[in-house]
Amino acid sequence: MTQPGNTCSKATAIVTVSDRGAKGEREDASGKALEAILAQNGFDVRHRVIIPDEIPIIQSVLRRFADEHQVALVVTTGGTGVSPRDVTPDATLSILERTVPGMAEAMRASSLQKTPHAMISRAVAGIRGSTLIVNLPGSPGGAVENLKVLLPALPHALEKIQGDTSDCAKG
Repeated sequence: MTQPGNTCSKATAIVTVSDRGAKGEREDASGKALEAILAQNGFDVRHRVIIPDEIPIIQSVLRRFADEHQVALVVTTGGTGVSPRDVTPDATLSILERTVPGMAEAMRASSLQKTPHAMISRAVAGIRGSTLIVNLPGSPGGAVENLKVLLPALPHALEKIQGDTSDCAKG
């Protein structure tokens, strides 16, 4: 458990959900871009995988990172839209214990300033154990833009998820 004043874990996993990427037919530009921005912001990216758009596989990988590897943060990229193969939010919701809707709402609100397509994002965020799981868009630009929306709140969120019981109010 993290005690007040201690630094929380920033161990992170990046999961790229892409049929073509999993087959080696497409470079994982989003995963690479997310790894760079996370590292620049003090996150310890320990795992980066590419998997197909298959609910059982997504569920298994998310459970493994949360339950076995116990990373603090899992970010997914891809599969958040409305195409028939976009199943990342469905798989994520099925393994979450609690949702954090404000994160998804903030990402969509910010993205709507740039494109009306943001309103068809089905991305979700939530908690499993002591792990925060966040769905990000599949495009490198969209993934990084959405992550940047969350970066100011992530350290505090991770501290609380990891058990920090100090008051949130600052004097």
